[in-house]
Amino acid sequence: MTHSLRFGLFLGQAGHDWQSLQERFLLAEELGYDHAWLVDHFMDTSGDLGKPCMESWTLLAALAARTSHIRLGVLVSSNTFRHPALLLKEAVTVDHISEGRLILGVGAGWHEPEHRMYGIPFPPPAERVSRLEEAVQVLDLLMRQERTTFHGRHYTLDDAPFEPKPVQQPRIPLLIAAHRPRMLRLAARYADQWDTFPEVTGAATEGVRTGIEEQIQQFDALCQEAGRDPATVRRSTWTGGEPLHSEEAFLAYVNRLRPLGFTDFTTALPGPEHMPTVRRIATDILPALRAESGSRD
Repeated sequence: MTHSLRFGLFLGQAGHDWQSLQERFLLAEELGYDHAWLVDHFMDTSGDLGKPCMESWTLLAALAARTSHIRLGVLVSSNTFRHPALLLKEAVTVDHISEGRLILGVGAGWHEPEHRMYGIPFPPPAERVSRLEEAVQVLDLLMRQERTTFHGRHYTLDDAPFEPKPVQQPRIPLLIAAHRPRMLRLAARYADQWDTFPEVTGAATEGVRTGIEEQIQQFDALCQEAGRDPATVRRSTWTGGEPLHSEEAFLAYVNRLRPLGFTDFTTALPGPEHMPTVRRIATDILPALRAESGSRD
């Protein structure tokens, strides 16, 4: 299976007010990007605690109503913050508001300081992964079944109804962020889209010593072990705004990772001084790259 290439902008809400965020998402849509993303944090994780940071899912619902065709998501929603049934209610609401443009991104949770500051339990890594695996099963079952009963170690549902169902059928595309062995196994089994990026200090990949190439080899093997064709899973990665500083830098970013099987490339939006270059890339380079890979999917 050959996926078309898609391009996104990482437009995290930290440091931005409502007016600014609307403008940024509308700009991403105007430029023809395929998807745009918020983060799921209650504070700026880079260390500036004075920055404003709005809640992601209520904000995403508002942005879904203001946009018309760009795909939207949270990269990614921390499973430690919400019961999966509540998360899915929020997600399906956004899917309806957006008329089927949501990508549902989930992860195990990683930023210990905000859990401690807000009094949110932060289990050890093994338990966080186990919780996420159960949560993903709950999400899938609720989207597909009229009533769901699920008795896990961490979550329990008893004959739970779930209406309305999502606009996207049979379910909202599920993106799972995974960088370590157990999470890679989980993504290989359940994800429609696997997201990863190189080690970054102060981010979810801090301490990950496995290179991207080795992760891909592991992921492919784990997909086959789970009875899935690895080529059916979209693969996404993201980075800062540096690739948008020049056409050459952007092409180098895509051409370095595309041969590894990545289908979705996301960057942060650089400062206003780079906007002429950002517009040239959006106008000239993105359509050409899409044309090489076939029509959008």
